[in-house]
Amino acid sequence: MKTKPVKKRAAAPRKPVQPRKPAQFWQLRLYVMDKSSKSITAFANLKEFCETRLKGRYHIKVIDLLKHPQLAKGDQILAIPTVVRQLPRPVRTIIGTLSDTENLLVGLDLRSSV
Repeated sequence: MKTKPVKKRAAAPRKPVQPRKPAQFWQLRLYVMDKSSKSITAFANLKEFCETRLKGRYHIKVIDLLKHPQLAKGDQILAIPTVVRQLPRPVRTIIGTLSDTENLLVGLDLRSSV
């Protein structure tokens, strides 16, 4: 009785292990005018939002335009309070007290990133 030699199958190539993407760091600037009620509300809303969605991955820099009016020109600030997302790119701008979470998600373009 003759037997046929068994052909060894080549092992299926393994997919390379994809390293996890490092979490993106968010750099935000909040432009305010002194300690107005709208400015305080905007900061509180932004801080709460970031703690909920970006815990440990964000930095908020508050810029008082009464003390540093020249900084408004760089980010083309026309109204206050205004949030400017510096990182990740592209730069995004939102005007207002940031009380509407849905608008904040869309404005900061967080739907596709988080």
